[in-house]
Amino acid sequence: MVRAGALLMAALAAVGITAYLMRTENPVAQQNTNTVLSLGLRPSAVDYSHYPQLDEATLTARIAAGENALREAGFDIVTCQVPADPDAAEAALRECAAGGEFRVAMIGAGVRMAPEHTLLFERLINVATDLAPGIRFCFNTSPETTIDALRRWVQPG
Repeated sequence: MVRAGALLMAALAAVGITAYLMRTENPVAQQNTNTVLSLGLRPSAVDYSHYPQLDEATLTARIAAGENALREAGFDIVTCQVPADPDAAEAALRECAAGGEFRVAMIGAGVRMAPEHTLLFERLINVATDLAPGIRFCFNTSPETTIDALRRWVQPG
């Protein structure tokens, strides 16, 4: 009976160690950063014919105000504005993210919601996961809703 109990304890210990190792090998669990990668279209890449209430100057100002609000709220943010071409966007993303560690990527509505940018959206997701395995994604509906989207996944540092 003692031997069976010892064997059971050894088995439970092995299961506990395995669970611990699996948890600590998770890239998200290992990340000690709260840095946010903010991805969006360059205002010059937007087709404003789809958004008659918006122009490049207005969008640029809204993005800048949103980024300032993030920094004021304590978020460490790396902004990456990309062109609409998926190959050029990938190159821009790789440059923006070089050497960085990111907990979460926020991909703007201009990339996600326009059907003509589906391939771009797909490419950004795939490149971001290559660059930062285990990264989480959040999505806003406008520059003004970015803080709420980020807070679902990370708190300011």
